[in-house]
Amino acid sequence: MHVLLQGLGNNSNDYVELISSLKKRGLEATVAEVSRPDWLQNANCFLDKRCWSRKISPRPLLDWYFERMQKSIISAKLAAGGDTKVSLLAHSAGGWLARMYMLEYGIDDISMLLSLGTPHLPPPKGVPGVVDQTRGLLDYLNKACPGNCFAPDVKYICIAGRFLKGERIFSSEVPAIATTGVGTIVATSKHRIRAAAKLRRLDGRTKQWVATLQACLVGQSYKQVCGQADVWGDGVVPEISAHLHGARNITLNGVYHSMLGARHPDRPWYGSPGVLEQWVHFLE
Repeated sequence: MHVLLQGLGNNSNDYVELISSLKKRGLEATVAEVSRPDWLQNANCFLDKRCWSRKISPRPLLDWYFERMQKSIISAKLAAGGDTKVSLLAHSAGGWLARMYMLEYGIDDISMLLSLGTPHLPPPKGVPGVVDQTRGLLDYLNKACPGNCFAPDVKYICIAGRFLKGERIFSSEVPAIATTGVGTIVATSKHRIRAAAKLRRLDGRTKQWVATLQACLVGQSYKQVCGQADVWGDGVVPEISAHLHGARNITLNGVYHSMLGARHPDRPWYGSPGVLEQWVHFLE
């Protein structure tokens, strides 16, 4: 039996298609009951002075999430007969929250953690412009339970996506966009040919500029997670952060971070057809 854990900001309904795809393969899975507004409870962090020094503790801040996890694990075990351990299938932040749960609640009911695009590692300290968005929670976790600390009792599998390489904002030249009035050149066929050629050049430059801008924006997301912008990742989480020491670490090419905003077939996420088949055998 498998328990699916949401990523930050996701709700249970976001994973309906993934649950359905698993069931078609004979894999019974349940998803923890979490709604989008539930995540607002994490804002209680800012009422704790330790939050501002980035030394926050997981409890009681994350108790609400742990309780949803525990309820889903108990339900999954009962559905499987009561004695069977469960596998945790965790998307994004759900992966490190699962590790935190095992640290706080123990591993008696858990046989495996399979994470999809999880930022497992805290960002490096002292990097200008980088702020630990977990306010010290990942530091706490990786000091108390580094890597695959519960192996071999728990099997760790960490899947990363390689969708887009980020760029540093000041490391590459952004092509200038010409603003000449090419639309006024209409007199002769030669002029039309020249105008068409100029439009093609402008279109190519625009696409290059847009691609560069996207890579720079994504690079800033990566930098907040791993301290470096010009690395590969799934569009949100850098590859190097989604792997964990001692785990079975796998990288899938062309895979985007989330089902939200994913455009098939050019932006498949971890649960999309063709991607699911590359890791689902670990659950069988």
